[in-house]
Amino acid sequence: MSPKPSLALESLTALSVAKCLLRISRVSAGTWHVLGTKVAYGSLRDALKLHDFTRPASAVYFTLPGAAPLTGIMLFDRADMACVSECFTGHAFPRSAATTPAEEIMLTELGNIVLNAVMSTLLNALKKSFMPAVPRFTEGGIEALIAEFKRIPKLQQDFRNIAVTVEMRTDKAAAKSELLVLLPEELALELENLRPPAGSHDGLTP
Repeated sequence: MSPKPSLALESLTALSVAKCLLRISRVSAGTWHVLGTKVAYGSLRDALKLHDFTRPASAVYFTLPGAAPLTGIMLFDRADMACVSECFTGHAFPRSAATTPAEEIMLTELGNIVLNAVMSTLLNALKKSFMPAVPRFTEGGIEALIAEFKRIPKLQQDFRNIAVTVEMRTDKAAAKSELLVLLPEELALELENLRPPAGSHDGLTP
């Protein structure tokens, strides 16, 4: 029987992301919010299906290696680049047929900030340390992303998938992004047994 979604994992992750977005809102041109959080048990493909792949996606990701690899992915819709860039940098990048170097740098920096906040929260709750990972950038439809991520050792297993939907908004436009955490089941069970209070391990001030 598959494990049921965990309220402890959901609240811990959602609050971590919300507090990170609050800090981003204070120094950026847009407002940022958590729209929803979902925890499920499944594969990499199951996690990626939570994003709308009507158009190719841009993805920022990194994996913390070890016996139980922990992976974070942040997905963006290419059509939202003008809104995302305006919210984050204050300047709406002109629409282009392909991702520009400036867009890749911007998305990588944004993904790195949010993913590190979430990873730090989960690992602090587990009392585990980690070496910072260098985020990577890739693009494509769901099959292209699966092929890219399957190069990561031990990623072809089922995980406790945590998905957080993020909204960024200006006065004129809004965009969404999905943040995915592929949490190995042994770490998920350890967190559930610890039952850490939400917000107690993120190291972020409100």
